[in-house]
Amino acid sequence: MEQVLEKLQIKLQKELKDDEIIVDSVTFEVKGKYKFLTVTLDKIGGIDLDTIVEATKKVNDVVDKMDIPEENYILDVVSKERG
Repeated sequence: MEQVLEKLQIKLQKELKDDEIIVDSVTFEVKGKYKFLTVTLDKIGGIDLDTIVEATKKVNDVVDKMDIPEENYILDVVSKERG
């Protein structure tokens, strides 16, 4: 799974490069009975909600084209915490 996540992160970075969005991390975690594929995004100067919404559409397209071994999971696109 680690290799799949690394490949996904590279593809996402290429897709979001023109928007100057940085793919900080891509993780897969099991929390209770749920599985989460979490993509953490960042941008110099911060990332606003509208940018996250537009980036999520692109992330979803890339993830749909990938061969993720897990069949059921929740895609969670988040911004990197500041503080």
